[in-house]
Amino acid sequence: MISALSLLLITTGLAVVMLFVLTSLAGSKIAGVREWGQANAIAILGLVLAASRGIVPDLLSIEAGNGLLAVAICLMLAGFRRHLGQPVPVRLLAGGCILTVAMVAVFHYGVDSLPLRTMTVSLFHAIVCCAIGFGIPLPAQARLRYACLFTKGAALLLALGHLVRGLAFAFQADVPAGFLEPTTQNLVFFALGTLALPGLTLGAVMMANARMVSDATYAAEHDHLTGAPSRRAFFAAAEREHARAVRFGSELGMLVLDVDYFKRINDTRGHAVGDQVLRDLVRHTRDTIRTVDYCARIGGEEFAVLLPDAGADTALAVAERLRAALDRSLPAAPGLAVAYTVSIGVAMLAEGESVGSLLARADEALYMAKAGGRNRVVMAGMPPRPQRAGTGRGAYG
Repeated sequence: MISALSLLLITTGLAVVMLFVLTSLAGSKIAGVREWGQANAIAILGLVLAASRGIVPDLLSIEAGNGLLAVAICLMLAGFRRHLGQPVPVRLLAGGCILTVAMVAVFHYGVDSLPLRTMTVSLFHAIVCCAIGFGIPLPAQARLRYACLFTKGAALLLALGHLVRGLAFAFQADVPAGFLEPTTQNLVFFALGTLALPGLTLGAVMMANARMVSDATYAAEHDHLTGAPSRRAFFAAAEREHARAVRFGSELGMLVLDVDYFKRINDTRGHAVGDQVLRDLVRHTRDTIRTVDYCARIGGEEFAVLLPDAGADTALAVAERLRAALDRSLPAAPGLAVAYTVSIGVAMLAEGESVGSLLARADEALYMAKAGGRNRVVMAGMPPRPQRAGTGRGAYG
């Protein structure tokens, strides 16, 4: 039969497993992992002391054990807040832990009452679990949202369980007489109390894993220097917009632009200044193009902008507005500025044309802009329409 002692030992084992899992994430640089690991390490010691009731002095099994578990749940909260970029109320948490241990001591040495000690500890844990649950937002990104939703729900359910446990021990007359007495009520409440930390740690690991996957996906799909989407991400977006344009018969434009005399900037001002120019270009491009447009770095100093639902006139207007916005002087150092301009090629999707062909025509228009003197926009001509079967001259035509 399951006993309170066996639950304590099972929870200790789970905390050890979770500590190993968190240790494996230590090199991930995910915020909060260190605090979660510390929480489980401290909880292991607290659980061992609690399980040693009657073997070690009561000061260790009661005051020290409960104090360590209070510190552990506070560290869990600190880990979640650091993970989410929120401030950690260190003084408030420290004061709560001190007050909880003090009340436990009062209900041990002053008025020896197990129910009041249990009520004190349970209410403190309920407050901290509430703070964890209500402090976790639900992000729009599905990959992060599931882990956050699970952890938020688990924290709030645990808070409710701790609250019910505390109130039951405070107001019910038939509470167990002993700490480890194997009554059904004691076992249920014991499970609520001891399994809280492993449950929260599971949610923490899920959130850390989701963040790592999200960061890795972002790194694969974005240029690390400018933050613009990568060439691979651009082609994925272009294929989606191409399919939509074909399905609904909508128009699709594409701009290809690069920095004029960029090699000269690198050679005369240094690569650090060249990097500043590229970052400045992306920032001002995003501020200039429409919200539905998609800008990406497709190689070196060359960038592409996808223009969904844009006719030729709109595409030219966007390109001219962008060219003017990027004819600018960038402060590269105190008292030193570097001027740069861009050339832009524009192409509109033709019937039956692929994304690769559209990009090639925009790229060809870009080189025509370069050959024409730079700092200008050139529209690519439309390719010959594909001849439909049965519309050409027959053998007797």
